[in-house]
Amino acid sequence: MSVVSEIRALRKPPGGSRRWSGRGRVKHRDNRAAALFLAPWMIGLVAITAGPMLVSLYLSFTDYNLLSNANFTGLDNIRHMMNDERLAKSLTVTLVYVFVSTPIQLAAALGLAVVLDRGLRGLALYRSIFYLPSLLGSSVAVAVLWKRVFGVDGLVNQFLEVFGIHGPGWISSPSTALSTLILLHVWTFGAPMVIFLAGLRQVPREYYEAAAVDGASKWQQFRSITLPMISPIIFFNLVLGIIGAFQSFTQAFVVSDGRGGPSDSTLFFTLYLYQQGFVNFNMGYASALAWLLLLIIAAFTAINFWASKFWVYYDN
Repeated sequence: MSVVSEIRALRKPPGGSRRWSGRGRVKHRDNRAAALFLAPWMIGLVAITAGPMLVSLYLSFTDYNLLSNANFTGLDNIRHMMNDERLAKSLTVTLVYVFVSTPIQLAAALGLAVVLDRGLRGLALYRSIFYLPSLLGSSVAVAVLWKRVFGVDGLVNQFLEVFGIHGPGWISSPSTALSTLILLHVWTFGAPMVIFLAGLRQVPREYYEAAAVDGASKWQQFRSITLPMISPIIFFNLVLGIIGAFQSFTQAFVVSDGRGGPSDSTLFFTLYLYQQGFVNFNMGYASALAWLLLLIIAAFTAINFWASKFWVYYDN
């Protein structure tokens, strides 16, 4: 037997080619089943997500207005953005909304989670009650209710009248309209609260016992043990909170009747995008605005991931 024949004999699969041929058929059948189950998701990805995104990217370089053919205009939409005063206003309003409401919401969620983590009786009931606003906060019904509550004759002013205080029209005043939307966003703290509560349950109690023996106060334990141990969860909620706040739309649309008033004080970026696309029919410019929003969210997400290495602690 030659050397080549010996090598071929050693490489020959045990059990003969028939056994390995059977395994190949099983593997092929499994791959075909996997592809079949993945097909609906892949079709949805291409038809509902990736396809429209590519079309939107093309339209962002055109003057498409739904009534005529799209004409390629190069960077005209970008140049228009640089001179668009209402766009600048919407960015300012959105940034204030995001960077005021998100930290307050996370602080409220964490504080309430710490209280609930003490083992209250009926914890499941409290958890469900506090989570409910997160399910309803972005709905049209709650936004309409919020508009009624903070109206001139709303529940808030009726309560103030008991103390002889004549409250303003919170929704109709440019100085307070955005604050009411920030309060509505903070009110929907249920989802991050539940995540915080799950994270607090994972912190080893031995750390607190050792700290108590050393004479550490509750605040020192919270600052030196709780915060570092749940910092990955804080980071997770922070990233999702910022992304969600940038995408807020329903509240501002309902409260301002789709105009972003008064005096553009509630003109969110998403609302301005809607006005350009579905009111003015400037679909090309609206597509460019959508991609600008994507880049802004991606930039802030990247900054968060970069900054996380300085304050997020992973216990290995």
